[in-house]
Amino acid sequence: MDEDKQGQEERVEYPKGLRLHIITIALCLSIFVVALDNTIIGVAIPRITDEFDSLDDVGWYGSAYFLTAAAFQLFFVRLYSVLSLKWLYIAAVSILEIGSLICAVAPSSTVLIVGRAIAGLGSAGVLAGALIIVAHTVPLARRPIYQGCVGSMYGIANVCGPLLGGALTDKVSWRWCFYINLPLGGLTVFVMVLFFRAPGARREAEPMNLITHIQKFDPWGTAIFIPAIVCLLLALQWGGSKYPWGSDRIVALLVLFGALTSVFIGIQIWKQEDATVPPRTIKQRSIMACAWFALCLGASFYVLIYFLPIYFLVIKGVSPVKSGVYNVPLVLAVSIITPITGAAIAAIGYYTPFMILSTILTTVGAGLLSTFTVDTGHSHWIGYQVIYGIGAGFGFQQPLTAAQTLLSIEDVPTGTSLMLFMQILGGALFVSLIQAGATSLRTTIDPTLLPAVLVVYNEALASVYYVAVAMRNHRRQTHPGTHHVQVTMVEEGMPIASITLGVWAVA
Repeated sequence: MDEDKQGQEERVEYPKGLRLHIITIALCLSIFVVALDNTIIGVAIPRITDEFDSLDDVGWYGSAYFLTAAAFQLFFVRLYSVLSLKWLYIAAVSILEIGSLICAVAPSSTVLIVGRAIAGLGSAGVLAGALIIVAHTVPLARRPIYQGCVGSMYGIANVCGPLLGGALTDKVSWRWCFYINLPLGGLTVFVMVLFFRAPGARREAEPMNLITHIQKFDPWGTAIFIPAIVCLLLALQWGGSKYPWGSDRIVALLVLFGALTSVFIGIQIWKQEDATVPPRTIKQRSIMACAWFALCLGASFYVLIYFLPIYFLVIKGVSPVKSGVYNVPLVLAVSIITPITGAAIAAIGYYTPFMILSTILTTVGAGLLSTFTVDTGHSHWIGYQVIYGIGAGFGFQQPLTAAQTLLSIEDVPTGTSLMLFMQILGGALFVSLIQAGATSLRTTIDPTLLPAVLVVYNEALASVYYVAVAMRNHRRQTHPGTHHVQVTMVEEGMPIASITLGVWAVA
């Protein structure tokens, strides 16, 4: 495996100097746009519902985006494996921009939802494409640094989104929450057209007829996988809110999800090399362990990102914009620690220890957050968020690093998209399962009853944080399945991945 990996690295021509830095900045901008699109809309929703009189559609402003982002994540990996990386990435950014433009000029709530779905489709290609491009522009030993820089954009956008969204909504119009994406995405497209050249390892051309080319996209697997994910997310979105969990609709959606998933697995086994997720990829113990790590971390992180602002809104009684400010300690810690961790991995050559540290700190941090009360002071909610954020920063990029270290260059797109999909899926599953209740208690509850109601509501939110604790603690079960991998340097700075004996285990 080491010799194969080294040979592949030696056949790759990487950009250097100013060209590399310009490409990296463009990738960072694209991820910033995707992340901003997720976070900026929250504070704009009240104005949107007032203008369109669309209170019943509130859930779909986020769900439409996520449905397409999650459902098409693995489909894009097939496209990146077969089509031009450069032009497909540019197409994905363009789709995201078109979706944002539709949202910005939307004359009705329905058009806005359609725009959100189109933007989500583009984001699926941008997320996977950005990290795949990093794999083709940076040597293996230095990838953690660049992945950390690109990944930190998500944290920065989480900080900027609520603040920027609040300012634009109050001072200009909610529509500028979408217009702002256009120049950023346009700059990314401009840079990629001029500076990025198609990757990687030089392969001999293999002429294919149209039928063979179509088969490379795994059309059967894609046709089954996308509706399977849609069924699951619709069931979680509607269950317990629009319809009872035991209703025929919800049961039918869950049964259909199970049946379609079984068919999808069968197709992957049948298609082998042409599968959306080739079986050889997920047969590796470390890849499966890292995928589970990604799901658990995504579940834990997004539960807190979603529900902590509700604690500040309801229990502390602050404004939506201020609740975003109060959430800054967590996302800022993630943003700072993620690139630092990448540099540390490049220096010491191991990423597995940071996965273990991530599990420990996020479990402790989430446990401390579950102790919040109505009277919790600033020092506690700031410090606890920082502890959790440091742990999350240690862990976020490691599944991606593992996939790009352990897999051949041909399988890197599959591994990268699989890890991203598991992170997104973890967040979607658990946020949907524990959806929030009302956030306007202070204006709808009798003031004489409010203190008692706040205590009960706070206890309910604390039970949400227990889910975050459980998901991070459950992650420690995968440590024995994760190889202890070192990224070492050979002559002229070319990296190889050497698998050392033994595995890390947490007692």
